[in-house]
Amino acid sequence: MYQFRAATDLDECREVWERVFPPQSLTDLWELRLCFHRYFQRPPCFLVAEDADGVCGLVPLSWIEESACYGYFPGETWEGKTWLEQNRVFVRSEPILTALLERCPSTYSLRYLLPPAGVPREHCAVDEVGYLFLPPRYGFDLENYFQAEFSHRNAKRVKRDVNRTAALGVSYRYDDLADFEHLLRLNMERFGERSYFADTRFREGFRSAVQFLHQQGWLRVTTLLIQGEPAAVDVGCMRDGTYTLLAGGTDSRYPGVAKLINLHHMQRACQERLEQVDFLCGDFSWKTLFHLTPRPLYLLSNAADYTRQSGGVEAGSAARVE
Repeated sequence: MYQFRAATDLDECREVWERVFPPQSLTDLWELRLCFHRYFQRPPCFLVAEDADGVCGLVPLSWIEESACYGYFPGETWEGKTWLEQNRVFVRSEPILTALLERCPSTYSLRYLLPPAGVPREHCAVDEVGYLFLPPRYGFDLENYFQAEFSHRNAKRVKRDVNRTAALGVSYRYDDLADFEHLLRLNMERFGERSYFADTRFREGFRSAVQFLHQQGWLRVTTLLIQGEPAAVDVGCMRDGTYTLLAGGTDSRYPGVAKLINLHHMQRACQERLEQVDFLCGDFSWKTLFHLTPRPLYLLSNAADYTRQSGGVEAGSAARVE
């Protein structure tokens, strides 16, 4: 026999979150999500199922008022959609997930999900694809990677492109926290209102997350300088053998600079013998050009717009992972 409840007190939500989600990935960390919650202040609504053995189901929601929809906690949005990846729901079986979502007070759209345990993968449809670079696959040697993934002609073309940019007078600076401000400036100059950081809530939440990572000793800031001036800045997290690239900014005057800094991350990952570099989701052509390893993430939704995108199942039907 199951009991169901909705936790809305933040301390209660934290207690059940930390009980069922071990900190396997960066975004499992409650403290990281709290960085964004402080600025977005979305009302939490954690759907919880319990039986005699304790919690057997958890779907962590936040109410996103402007979308009139529940999203994944903490509801940090860019263009109306949440941004953090590798989100989890916890259920012991698919019927528990169905029962929990039937009790959701309104429409829900949960993005970037890892496949829930207890839900057959064949029932899942892809939301978006993330991309990994896996140094062990190539013996921690970037030349092996080029030989394995590129034709000789294409490898030569990529190297020629990045060498052309490098010839402008490139150097690197590492872990200067002040360079985060250059990242914001470059990103905003390039993308304007479409920048993640155009929303003050997101910008300050991200700044808080950067400070948290810095305090933990996990922050990595990489600044590519051309003739001494920042032309690209990336911030990421180094944790448990995984380097996660979180955000960056590039100077539009140097069109090859993004490829150059990304190859630099890959070369450095080989030198440091990292397990993986996570370049996250995003429709950036260089990720497929570089033949990175795809990792699908999934969608759980009963919203009509997502339903149409994922195959035409009627909105309001039984819980599903799309």
